[in-house]
Amino acid sequence: MSRSQPLPDALGSSFAVGEAQALGVRPGRLRGSDLLRPYSGLRARRSAFAPEHDEDPFAAQRRIRVEQALAYAPRLRPGQYFSHETAAALWGGPLPLVREDRVVGVHVSTLGEGPLVRAAGVERHRGDPRFVRVRTDLGVPVASPASTWTQMGHLPFFALVALGDCFCRLWRPGVGRPHAGKPQLATVAQLRADIGAGRRLGAPMLREAIEWVREDSWSPRESELRCLIVAAGLPEPLLNVDLFDGSTFLGCVDMVYPERKVAIEYLGRVHASSWGTDVERLARLRAAGWTVIEVTAELLADPPELLGRIWRALGF
Repeated sequence: MSRSQPLPDALGSSFAVGEAQALGVRPGRLRGSDLLRPYSGLRARRSAFAPEHDEDPFAAQRRIRVEQALAYAPRLRPGQYFSHETAAALWGGPLPLVREDRVVGVHVSTLGEGPLVRAAGVERHRGDPRFVRVRTDLGVPVASPASTWTQMGHLPFFALVALGDCFCRLWRPGVGRPHAGKPQLATVAQLRADIGAGRRLGAPMLREAIEWVREDSWSPRESELRCLIVAAGLPEPLLNVDLFDGSTFLGCVDMVYPERKVAIEYLGRVHASSWGTDVERLARLRAAGWTVIEVTAELLADPPELLGRIWRALGF
């Protein structure tokens, strides 16, 4: 179909067919190849959801969940809001990878006694208004980060801790750190209070995981690595510490045992674009007398070897 007719600026990245027709958009234009049809009666601009080049698979799944939410948003009714995995993605939280054929569509909850959603591609839930807080500062109604976390007791333990770490991250000042002073999405106290506010699916897992949530973890792989280290009986390292040699800044390191001068650095896919900078940073640390353990995805998947290297470096 023709794409020659520009869409009105008043239409967002996704919109209802009736809304477009009221603005004078013809039916033929709404069948254009540049528009997606995510749900009955809705259209979405294909260009708004273009994947990034060489996209990380975790980022890709988060993007897909966000796309689903934005595409469905025009159909939300009063009292409905995004929840569970959809809310986690909207808040930027990490989630485990699932097979593409097992990705459930958008999660929509109804607050209170209103009718549940009945639509293909929607996982429906009911929220208790006594226990759920809904926020709209993302432009759509979404369960608050604390409410979202307590909806996720079905996640594997490491993933639940990583999501809590993300929501509770403190944006501390430091050398070259972006967004210093940015508000936390949630606090550990808020997560703990939400667990105790009422019955929760997976409550025992939530109660266990909250004891492992920290404010200074910057990535889900760091969270998993820290959990492995502590579960093995090793001391808990300090997280994301700026290291100096006198007045010379050496670099920020994921995990540190300062009394032993041992640093642990997770090198994931995100480091590919900064490989040269990371090489020099770790070289400075070693030159200053630090033992640096570099952890890759392959090493993280081999806990006995990983933990053995840390035990030996610490001299235990």
